[in-house]
Amino acid sequence: MASRVSLTQLRLEAELDRCRAECQWDKVPALVELLHAARVHEDDDYLTLVMAEALLEECLLENLDLLRSLTPLLDKTQPKLCRAKSLLNAVLSRGCLMPRYLNEALLLMAKVHYVQGRYWDAQGMCARVGLEELTKEDQPTYHLRLLAEAFAIKGLSLDHQTVSAVSRVRLSEREEESMSCFLRACDAALSYMQELDKTVMTPHSKTGKSTLPPVDMELGYFLQAALQSAYLCLLQRGHLAQGAHQLRRVLRVVESRGSQGFRKSAARKLAEVLLSSVSEDSYWPPLGPPPSAWLHREGAAASKDAIYPTVKPPHRYSSDSCFCPQDVVEEAVLVLLITESMSSGEAVISRLPDQAEARQASLRDATSVYDLLTIGMARRGQYAMISECLERAMKFSFNEFHLWHQLGLSLMAAGKLEEALTLSQRVASMGKEAGEFLPRAYLSVGLCYSLKASEASLRADRNEFNKKSLRALSKAQSLDPQDAQIAMYLALQLALVRQVSAAMEPLQIALSLRGDDVHSLHLLTLLLSAQKHPQPALETLNLALSQHPSNFNLLFTKVKLEEALFGPAAALQTCEEMLQEWQSRYDVSRSSETDDSSSLPIAEKSEVIPGARKPSIHLTLPDFQDASTSSLSPSSVAASRLEAALSEVSDMSSTRRQGPTYIWTTLERIWLQAGELFMADGRLKEAQFCIAEASCLFPNSHSVLLQRGRLAELRGHLEEAKGLYDEALAIHPTGESILVHMGRLLVKTGRVHLGEKVLRDAVQIHSTSHEAWSGLGEALQCLGSSQAPDCFLTALDLEAFCPIRPFSIIPREL
Repeated sequence: MASRVSLTQLRLEAELDRCRAECQWDKVPALVELLHAARVHEDDDYLTLVMAEALLEECLLENLDLLRSLTPLLDKTQPKLCRAKSLLNAVLSRGCLMPRYLNEALLLMAKVHYVQGRYWDAQGMCARVGLEELTKEDQPTYHLRLLAEAFAIKGLSLDHQTVSAVSRVRLSEREEESMSCFLRACDAALSYMQELDKTVMTPHSKTGKSTLPPVDMELGYFLQAALQSAYLCLLQRGHLAQGAHQLRRVLRVVESRGSQGFRKSAARKLAEVLLSSVSEDSYWPPLGPPPSAWLHREGAAASKDAIYPTVKPPHRYSSDSCFCPQDVVEEAVLVLLITESMSSGEAVISRLPDQAEARQASLRDATSVYDLLTIGMARRGQYAMISECLERAMKFSFNEFHLWHQLGLSLMAAGKLEEALTLSQRVASMGKEAGEFLPRAYLSVGLCYSLKASEASLRADRNEFNKKSLRALSKAQSLDPQDAQIAMYLALQLALVRQVSAAMEPLQIALSLRGDDVHSLHLLTLLLSAQKHPQPALETLNLALSQHPSNFNLLFTKVKLEEALFGPAAALQTCEEMLQEWQSRYDVSRSSETDDSSSLPIAEKSEVIPGARKPSIHLTLPDFQDASTSSLSPSSVAASRLEAALSEVSDMSSTRRQGPTYIWTTLERIWLQAGELFMADGRLKEAQFCIAEASCLFPNSHSVLLQRGRLAELRGHLEEAKGLYDEALAIHPTGESILVHMGRLLVKTGRVHLGEKVLRDAVQIHSTSHEAWSGLGEALQCLGSSQAPDCFLTALDLEAFCPIRPFSIIPREL
């Protein structure tokens, strides 16, 4: 009989330990009653301790909102707390608990003191706890939870204590002490969740059975604090690099079944920090420590985790053969895509009234993820991927305007104009019910029609779309005359249909509302150039550049204006500056110091010799005219410079081209612009150099093939030029410059009828191109057609209002 009772007692004790580990407090009272009935030797103090813990934890779960707002819990309003406090005082005053259970009682009393706002007393209780008892081997799993909570309570208590203004040294010491507690609390909490996962998946030696934990167990206040306080505290103190490093550390921990909610929050916070605070130049790899420059700015010699070793490190994923992001946006987007897959899969889609609160909470979490994804992907122009992600959100976004509006904008930006237009029109049709979003809906409709007009191949369709765009944008402005963006896009649409004078009025409104908007200033520059006021246009552009000095779109316009005012030689200086600006911002061959961001082991780092690193590519425009400083002839100087440059840039293209494509297309455009200026200046060798640089980046680019064709044509290699134009047309059949140059070349070589056909295609697709109309007039003149004068007159009319660069370079996006 005694053995049977003993076996029953062991099973009940094991079950009680399991409930304490899994925080199943509702099951504790029944087990305590059974243990009272089954015990041979009563241990009332231990069972009283367990009952006090269950009552306290239930009270804390019921008052999470008050705890998060740091509102003290009062005995008179919290009967469970009052009862737990009374039981704990009773067992502590009797002094009969074993050391192991005494530590547990002290920690529970520390919780009571903390939630009632007595932080000094809470810290004092933590100081009396023997932490070595909680870190011994073969301890129950719930001891890891208690260890994490002990460090969290101590750190939070230190943070909440006031310090006099003169005790700055003491304040710094207290901040360091609390941070060490938070780091240890985080590691202990993660270890607890991993151990809990293993325990419940493995049959217990005493009970012979196992249970599965919930997929996302409800974490108590102090366990949440243990997991999050380290990185939140670092970020609140302005230690962005160390905060990001801590977030990366916790996300590398092997996942457990109950940690998904925490991992989603941490991943979202990491993406937020990366996108808002880490630039492309200051990014460091995920596996390396923060750069020393970052740490120096934050007043630290090393990351906090290196200074304060953990007492119970969790298991982390191996970094062997794992993918490592190469830039800040790539890492942020990858983290967010993982988070989005979890958020969309766990979203509450039930419309039942009792699920309303849970549905709103899941919608808030998902919306924050989608907003961050939109920011990150938009930086890379990945609008199609944004729309795919937002489409997955539609299943739980009924009547949620924000996500539907974002989907419409992303579809429009991705070129899915019909879908974007349909969604925008649906919002516009709501009328007053759309509220403040009605003007934005008409703005979206107007931009959709404007983009459709740019893509239309038939003139009738293009004119119809332009009319609809103007109507929608005018309606948007009438609904919200104080919206600078709507006024700017109305001005842009008027400019696109060559109503240059009319475009000035809404543009002035836009600039009066927001005088520093880069697109408004750029549009004003183009309008002034279209009115043939190049000097005021250049002055306006310089004003825009003073506020946005690194904007390449503005710099390309500056090159064109300087060429018109001062000639190609003067504009080349700006091209040189653009190359230097590109190199300072994007030169990925440069690397920071090896001890800042390298993820190599220490033994491997020591073998890296800084001086042995290959130097960065030096980008500069060629100059093959001055041979006086050398015995070489100009042709041999040119050949040697070209050969060296080609080998250098080929090396960059083949081995060191990293990062997003747009930074390399920008470099290609700079080289091609320089090549065009050199051709205009009659310096064909230099032009060949620049085109070769661009060709090494994108050899099959239609822009490169066009410039190679122009160079061949200038050198008199007409058949070679035609072949290159043919290749460019095969890649980009509707390119304006390609069609015009091909048509004129065909006319020049005697194939007038074919040239006329090509130029008619050009004016059909680009009806506002004065060069296409002029070329068609030349072809018809060669054929003796009476239509030639009309073409020349049309060309003159269009040229009279032609901007220095097309109005379409202003991005039409929201």
